[in-house]
Amino acid sequence: MNQLDFFQLENKEGICTIWIDNQKDGINIVSPSIITLMDNMFTELLKDETIKAFILISKQKDFIAGADIRSFEIEKEGDFLPFQKRGHEILNELESNPKPIIAAIHGSCFGLGTEITLACHARIASNSPTTKIALPEVKLGILPGGGGTQRLPRLIGIQKALDMMLTGKNIYAYQAKKMGLFDEVVDENKLHHAAKMMAKKLMETKMNRKQNKTLGDNVLESNPAGRRVLFSQARKMANKQARGNYPAVPSIIDCVETGFAKGIKAGYEKELELFEKLLLTSESAGLRNLFYLMTDNKKREKPEKPLQTLGMIGAGFMGSGITEISVKNGINVYLKDINAKGIADTQKAIWKGLQKKIKYKTLRPIEADQIMGRIYPRLTYKGFEHADIVIEAVLERMDLKKRIIDDIQEHCKDDVIIATNTSALSVTEMAEHAKRPEQVIGMHYFSPVPKMPLLEIVKTKYTSEEVIKACYDFGVRQGKTVIVVNDCPGFYVNRILIPYLNECLLMVDEGIPIEAINEALENLGFPVGPFKLLDEVGLDVAAHVVETGKKAAADRPDFPINLSVPAMYEAGLLGKKSKKGFFKYNEKGKRTGINKDVYNFFKGEGDQHLEANEIQLRALFMMLNEALMCLEEGIIDSEEAGDTGAVFGIGFLPFTGGPFRFMRKQGYEKLSQVFERLEEKYGSRFKAAKVLNEFPQKAATV
Repeated sequence: MNQLDFFQLENKEGICTIWIDNQKDGINIVSPSIITLMDNMFTELLKDETIKAFILISKQKDFIAGADIRSFEIEKEGDFLPFQKRGHEILNELESNPKPIIAAIHGSCFGLGTEITLACHARIASNSPTTKIALPEVKLGILPGGGGTQRLPRLIGIQKALDMMLTGKNIYAYQAKKMGLFDEVVDENKLHHAAKMMAKKLMETKMNRKQNKTLGDNVLESNPAGRRVLFSQARKMANKQARGNYPAVPSIIDCVETGFAKGIKAGYEKELELFEKLLLTSESAGLRNLFYLMTDNKKREKPEKPLQTLGMIGAGFMGSGITEISVKNGINVYLKDINAKGIADTQKAIWKGLQKKIKYKTLRPIEADQIMGRIYPRLTYKGFEHADIVIEAVLERMDLKKRIIDDIQEHCKDDVIIATNTSALSVTEMAEHAKRPEQVIGMHYFSPVPKMPLLEIVKTKYTSEEVIKACYDFGVRQGKTVIVVNDCPGFYVNRILIPYLNECLLMVDEGIPIEAINEALENLGFPVGPFKLLDEVGLDVAAHVVETGKKAAADRPDFPINLSVPAMYEAGLLGKKSKKGFFKYNEKGKRTGINKDVYNFFKGEGDQHLEANEIQLRALFMMLNEALMCLEEGIIDSEEAGDTGAVFGIGFLPFTGGPFRFMRKQGYEKLSQVFERLEEKYGSRFKAAKVLNEFPQKAATV
């Protein structure tokens, strides 16, 4: 690669504008070879006495989207260190250069892109809602390795910097200016001009920058004693959330603390030391693998005819969510319900969310109006003749679903795709009811739709390949990570979830306390424990899931189904939505403790003890075995689909990379020993699936 493949130079009035333009990939990402190009380029440019200032700006839609993650693959300590050390040196040279360097930021500025801007003397950003900045390395199990752990806290303060680095969250333009991360925010059409004005100003005088800190922040951050308290509290909070499963979290805190306790040079050295160690952890390997799965997920073959217009039947919680993610991504929606209030409530909820974005200046009013204008409210099927796809999200009753299919066939064009959002009913039975079964498909969204990243597409033996391709592309355009599975009770995600939840319920029957089971599985790494999950989803929905489990277990007499959840639902317990389920909730929806009355629905009374490790193994291995069976039966077509569905659908231990990656790392020998012990102690439901024999004997290095 030569310099012109990535950088274009424009030298006017003593200001050198460096346009970042990765023409080959169409997106600006930084790799070791790009760092070398940048090094060589600046070495020459800094010698040019006619140049008095520099501007870094992008010709692509994003400033710099981060580093090339695949270039981080190393085998041993020392492999990455030379590149990282040279990167540190280059950024230090930029920072110490007497000629001002201004970063003019439009679009995404992530990871190493952010660290490059932190080494610049000033940062000016466009006011576009697409402009956002972040240090998301923690999501990959690593830390900011280009000096970010040292420069960011000195720029915006320790507490704000830790929040950015420990969450990896996006910071939008006006919020970033308020924090002191951006010096100016201007109209996107005037960004280059404004950057030149700033460069001329800095050629005459240095930037006078003050940190926007509260009095409390100043007290904590300005002296060693206060900082010790701050870092101690940060560790406590981080440990509570990460539960020892994400080593990058304490490492980030270590780097920042070292820099303030021993000086910035020691902080840089700590960053170099810990970055490479984290790269070699299994947690980082698992999280990077998830990143690859997400990236590759978007690359499926495009359909001949992309779906442009959606007919949405049902304006309830799910229908409202599907409508929201569609109109926000440029898709027109005819929203039908039998109740005008349901449609109005959906519109109000979407508008309320947009208003919040307008308030924080991450969306313009005209853009919000355009989004709302894509919703066409309907009490009849008027306009549905324009729909390319119709998704139904009505009550989980097969007779009602079939009646909806009849209506769609009567009022829509012949080639319309008929999709069901069912989570429990047979898509095959619906297809067999339709005139054109090849046009019927399942599109299983997860609740709440705008927040949950997964879409599970459910095909039958009738579904055409073109319909699958079109629905996959539609889901990706809605912002979803998509998997395709074959129809069966529970599909893939709910099918592997049911045995896990059922085993937890069986343990309550045995007298194991609800809070002990919940705590053990959260410590293992699940985002929420099983009983919190049941309450969040709603015991009404969970009761339907249990019914699905009964169907799936009909030919498995060794699989006892616990029926406590349907009994709780029949008694009026709905979980969080009724303020009472496995837990009690106050008026604001906050948990206030265990609902002791729930033991009335179980054989046990919560007075028995089981070691946390045993609780974890029982629940986890039921899920792993069901995932193996799904692979064996062809419900999923690959281990990658199984990992994607489990992590993005139910939050399976993200740091492992998914159930199949976890099992490959453990190896057949270890897994089979655990399965055999559990089978001997608890019964044949723990008999390992045959496909386990195909896994490596010994633990794999992944």
